Formats: sequence, structure tokens, C-alpha cells
Amino acid sequence: MRVAVISESFLPTLNGVTTSVVQLLEHLAANGHEAIVIVPAAGSPRRYAGFPVHEVAAVAYRQFPVGLPNTQVSALLADFSPDVCHVASPFLLGAQSIAAANRLGIPSVAIYQTDISGYARRNRLAVVSDFAWRVVRWIHEGADLTLAPSSTAIAALRAAGVPRLELWGRGVDIDTYHPRRRIAPEARELRARLAPNGEVLLGYVGRVAPEKRLDRLAELRGVPGIRIAVVGDGPARPGLERSLAHLPIEFLGALGGERLANAYASFDVFVHTGTEETFGQTLQEAHASGLPIVSPRAGGPIDLVDPGVDGLLYDPGEDGALREAVLALVARRELRERMGEAGRRRVLGRSWDALCEQLLDHYRSVIAHRALELAR
Repeated sequence: MRVAVISESFLPTLNGVTTSVVQLLEHLAANGHEAIVIVPAAGSPRRYAGFPVHEVAAVAYRQFPVGLPNTQVSALLADFSPDVCHVASPFLLGAQSIAAANRLGIPSVAIYQTDISGYARRNRLAVVSDFAWRVVRWIHEGADLTLAPSSTAIAALRAAGVPRLELWGRGVDIDTYHPRRRIAPEARELRARLAPNGEVLLGYVGRVAPEKRLDRLAELRGVPGIRIAVVGDGPARPGLERSLAHLPIEFLGALGGERLANAYASFDVFVHTGTEETFGQTLQEAHASGLPIVSPRAGGPIDLVDPGVDGLLYDPGEDGALREAVLALVARRELRERMGEAGRRRVLGRSWDALCEQLLDHYRSVIAHRALELAR
């Protein structure tokens, strides 16, 4: 199969969109498929997994490159002649790619990954929210299929009038993120530094940005016997370091690879605070690492956490709800261990290979449908 992968985000930028695209490219390469990659200019590698990476003109917005429409996209697609276009988190570049694919008779699969309504709610922009959803509908209705990562995202897209929707989650590296890392020297050393007196270590992993609502951690002031570690970086970090200075907290910055896996292994409980996740990849990584999860009852985490089995979901609109959930786990080591084991079992069937094969089945479906339409 020949796949053109168009993504609004790619290396060196690290986020959920980049992660899923990288995993897809590695799966395509390992299984003998052909691909090209088209991304906004941001210093990306010239090749990835053996496939050429083409950068197009972009402008920077809030530290992210935004690809601009240009004639290069149509030329690249026409020259490569793919069987299908994979369009990750489409915006300007993605919209142009979907339109170009339609002109060339190439089916496209769009991957929805951004909570537009949540962003607008947080910024009290009702008018902008309505306009943003119209833009989302306009972009996605041109695609042969839109894949969304959670039931919440599917419902929001359906309410906005986006047609042809299917559920497609995300995979997780169940070998890298594994409970056995707890006995690795690096993880034990990190834990000894972060919780030197055997405290229960609460961990967060993700972007340190306003929408992640890490300010909610202030509820944990005075909870005895805990330490908190925040892995990640972003524009809200300086302000949070000041406002949460009264907590036993340490900001570790952005980590990746083995260092990130060891950080998960050093935690006792994974604490999530944001309500705008269309999925929640870090929750899957925490489950794979054998951790119980405390998360708001909102967005993607609703599909990822079974309350009382592998974690706890709290009401983000209720004062003290996060604190109450954390207290329930801090007080009971056996409950943490039981939930952590259940979380690990929950993700065992969600390897990236399994999820990428599901994605290829979606490709085959839209290719067959297009062929049937042409035959009529």
C-alpha cells in the first residue's frame, strides 16, 4: 500500500499527533508499505523510517508551526500517487491536502485530535466556538472517513454535523512502559530522590499548559505522606512553580524514551487534571506501567478508566473532589496495587502494532468504497 501521511505536527515537536504519526510510519516500514510524509517546516528530519519527509512553508503560532497552503502539496501527491492519504489533526495544511486528494481521486482518512469546544469554553469564546466547529465540519466533511479517539469526541463531531465517523484509539508501547521497570536502578534512584522518606509519589506527565489545569493540584495542600512530580514543559510552568510552591512538588521538565519510562515506574499514582483531552495517551502509558489513575470524569479518560477497577474519576466541577480521590488511594497501598494490575491488563491488547493494523483496515475500507463509487 502507498500512503501519503500529512500531519500538522511532526518531529522535533513532541505531542500526541507526532507520536501517532511516528508509530504509523514505523509500522508501515516494518510491513513493506510505501509512504511519504508532508509536514510544516520546523526542522524535521529529511527522512523517517526510510520514508522521505517533505516540509512546506509554515508560520509559528504559540510555539507550534502552522503549515500554509501552497502548490507543493498537490504536486507531491500527484507525483507519489498514493492509494490513500492519512491526514493527522487537519487544519490549514490538512484541509488543502484533503481537497487536493479529492481532485486527484485519492481517498483520505482524517484523524481528529483537538478539542476545539474545550479550548473555546476555557477562553469563554462562544462565538469562536461556533465558528471553529463550522471550520472543523468543513475540513472533515471532505474526507472519506474521520477517525476520532473517544466516544466523547465522536459525540461532539456528530453534534457538529461531521459525517462518516469511526472510533480509532491510540496504541501504547507495552514493552517500554512496564511494571518491571520499578526494580531498575534508574527508576529506584529517581524514586529515592523524589520521595526520600517513602512517601506516596503522585506523578503527572504531559504538557504544562493552561488547558491541563495543573493549578488543581493546589487542592492537595496538606495531604500527609505525599510527594508530587510533574514531567513535561510548557508555557504555564513558571507560573505554576510559583503558585504551587507550597506543595511538596518537583518539576522534572520534558523527558522521553527510557527516562520517561523510568519516571512512570517511580510513581505510585498517576494524577491527571485536564478536562479537554480527546484521548489521553499518558493515561495509557501509566496503565501500561502498572499505575492506578486519578482523572477528571471528562473527555477521553472516560473511555480509558474503569472507576473503582483501575482508577478513580472525579467531578472536575466539585471542589475537593480531586483531593478526596487522591486520599482514597494514598491511604490504601493494596488498592493502589490492585488497580495498577488491572490497568496493565486493560492495555495489553492495545499495542501500536494492533492499533496500526486497525488503521490499515480503515484505509482498505475507504479505498474499496472509492473503487466501488468509480465503478458505478
